[in-house]
Amino acid sequence: MNAAPPLATATDTAFELQALLDAAVDAIVVIDHIGTILTFSRAAERIFGYEAHEVLGCTVDILMNDEDRQSHGSHLAQYLASCIPRIIGRGHEIEVRRKNGTLFPASLAVGLIPESNPPRFVGFVRDNSAQHESEAEAHRLQDRLMHVARLATVGEMASGIAHELNQPLAAIATYAHACDRLLGGADPDVEEVQGALKQIAEQAVRAGNIIRKLRGLAKSERPTRVPSDVNQVIAELNLLIESDAKAHGVDYRRDLQPNLPQVVLDSSQIQQVVMNLVHNALDSLALAQVETGELVVQTRRTGAGDVEISVCDNGGGVQEAIVNRMFDPFCSTKPTGTGLGLPISRTIVTAHDGRLEYSPNEPRGACFKVQLPAMRAEPVSA
Repeated sequence: MNAAPPLATATDTAFELQALLDAAVDAIVVIDHIGTILTFSRAAERIFGYEAHEVLGCTVDILMNDEDRQSHGSHLAQYLASCIPRIIGRGHEIEVRRKNGTLFPASLAVGLIPESNPPRFVGFVRDNSAQHESEAEAHRLQDRLMHVARLATVGEMASGIAHELNQPLAAIATYAHACDRLLGGADPDVEEVQGALKQIAEQAVRAGNIIRKLRGLAKSERPTRVPSDVNQVIAELNLLIESDAKAHGVDYRRDLQPNLPQVVLDSSQIQQVVMNLVHNALDSLALAQVETGELVVQTRRTGAGDVEISVCDNGGGVQEAIVNRMFDPFCSTKPTGTGLGLPISRTIVTAHDGRLEYSPNEPRGACFKVQLPAMRAEPVSA
């Protein structure tokens, strides 16, 4: 008959508990009912920069930021008085402090040690610094990619912009020569000269407006979302769209529904989406070689009360072979296209909690629709 295995001793249990603490990847910190640190694992030493003997017997607020440090004592007292947990059993994101004073993001899960009297608590802390830095780097790369795409769109519009700038510049030159001729006469007509100078000033302002709007589209800024009038956002692009459409021999029309609800958005990013859709439409019209190309930019209020921007043309539409792939990166039918315009546009719209969708235009062509959530009225408290 086999002998029964020996019962585990208290020493064995303590050894196994210490081995568990030493092996844990996340920091493990045990505190008592007044916040005194009783246990500080090796991972906690590595993450916080303290050796265990430096913090044992200290209150846990040594590891907290200033805001949590001020409120922690009262939270403990409330729990001891009511036994109603505030964070126990629920993981959440916090900011904690290392020995050198630097703060870092972390995930915290707190549990009550069963049958402990007075109560003791165990906290599991995961350092999220690397994850947050990775996410921040991904956002930085995405911002750079969006800026490159915006510059590419501006570059593709160059011929239309050059045509639009040539008109005021040619007018300035004409009026300047007229002034020179008038002033060179024996008896200059001052009023006529003043009229020519006034025309020069107006044409210079016109050229400056074109350049200003172009720079506004091309500049790279930190995203800023504010309540905005979508019609005003579209109106700011009118000069650029008109010039580009004119250079392509396309009839451009705006159909902006008045009194739309405001939308919280970054105007430069939404303008980038609209200009990309406009340029795609103009490229499609050029390839389709229609007799009269038409481009329509429209805004309307949806049945759900949100705001929709549509860019439609009467070109050849999207090829059936790529309809399901058009929003995939690097999917392009243009010989010199990057295939990034539509994916980036959808990323921008999705980040605004909206949708970018395609549907065939009737009777022919393509229609891309951007739906953005309208601002909702805050409920009034009773």
